[in-house]
Amino acid sequence: MKILIYGINFSPELTGIGKYSGEMAAWLTSRGHEVRVVTAPPYYPEWKVGIGYSSFLYKIESLDECMVWRCPVWVPKAPNGTKRIIHLLSFSVSSFLVLLRQALWKPNVILSVEPPLFCAPTNLIVSKLCGARSWLHVQDFEVDAAFDLGVLSSPRLRCIVSKVERWLMIKFDRVSTISDQMLVRLGSKGVLPGKQVLFPNWADIDHIRPLDSLSIYRGQLGISASNIVFLYSGNMGEKQGLEIVVEAARELADCKNIVFVMCGQGAAYSRLRDLASGLENIHWLPLQPLDKLNDLLNMADVHLLPQRADAADLVMPSKLTGMLASGRPVLATAFEGTQIAKVLEPSGVIVPPEDAGLFANAMVSLAENTEQRQRLGENARNYAVEFLGRDAVLTQFEAALLECISHKE
Repeated sequence: MKILIYGINFSPELTGIGKYSGEMAAWLTSRGHEVRVVTAPPYYPEWKVGIGYSSFLYKIESLDECMVWRCPVWVPKAPNGTKRIIHLLSFSVSSFLVLLRQALWKPNVILSVEPPLFCAPTNLIVSKLCGARSWLHVQDFEVDAAFDLGVLSSPRLRCIVSKVERWLMIKFDRVSTISDQMLVRLGSKGVLPGKQVLFPNWADIDHIRPLDSLSIYRGQLGISASNIVFLYSGNMGEKQGLEIVVEAARELADCKNIVFVMCGQGAAYSRLRDLASGLENIHWLPLQPLDKLNDLLNMADVHLLPQRADAADLVMPSKLTGMLASGRPVLATAFEGTQIAKVLEPSGVIVPPEDAGLFANAMVSLAENTEQRQRLGENARNYAVEFLGRDAVLTQFEAALLECISHKE
């Protein structure tokens, strides 16, 4: 197959959509497929363009045997609603002609990764020009999230944008997303069942696995073997609701055996550091390289997965796969019946979103119950091995791609 991937995030970004898109492209090339990528320079989650790249220049490079076209993008230092829209729009504009030229390559399928939905029209246009199949992969329901999280607020604007989103989605030959609940939402947006594909995020279960010894990070941070570590690792953005971690840390400041580690960067990082001023039970780490990820995740006795109440089933956190693969329990904020709650039922503890008191109480309970942590952790690892292995997930996706290309509608 000749596969053209079109999205704003890609390798060498270490977290989120860029990580998965990069691994997907590398896996597909290893299977003998030709893969090209049109993307932006790496900037996430720091919201700062990586060294060796430019916000304003086009660049072509080879990465994991893929030809990658980097297109200019405006990256705001302090992203908010309006700035995020301009940011996404800047990429869709700068990448239009680049993607248009790829029609001469005659790809079999053009895969757009949402966000941003701004790229969807270009995919549809180029697909028609070159006879390729059009595929939209929804990592986040960005339109719903923007309004439900208060990034955008106008009811009239929501009505208009939702209609545009629906019109675009139903034009694609296939629309995939990462969880069962998100598939249901695709249906509510008019995507027919025959066009829907479940394409979950995955874990490298060979690389991310439980360690038999203590993580090197405990020694580096001066955390003893008897301390119970609650770890958050990933993007520090607004939709995570990470304030609840800082509030719980403040409430548990006198519990000397409980230690918090916050690892990552993002739009809310500075605000969270200010909020945590004076707390000595939180360690802060920058984003860590991939070759240290297993040691980082194994530092945790319990992983933390906070989510804002209004983010419910709009997103399925990509970081969850690594948490489960590491064989550690997960303490998450979610409502019953959501996808996160269903996945974590045998391998974690769920409390309602935005209730710092219940969040802290759950931490104390987990800290005091070694057997519970061990049982939940074993269940987490078993789930990852059975359902989240990278080869298994991507093999099913490859089959869906082949079916899409061969299917005549």
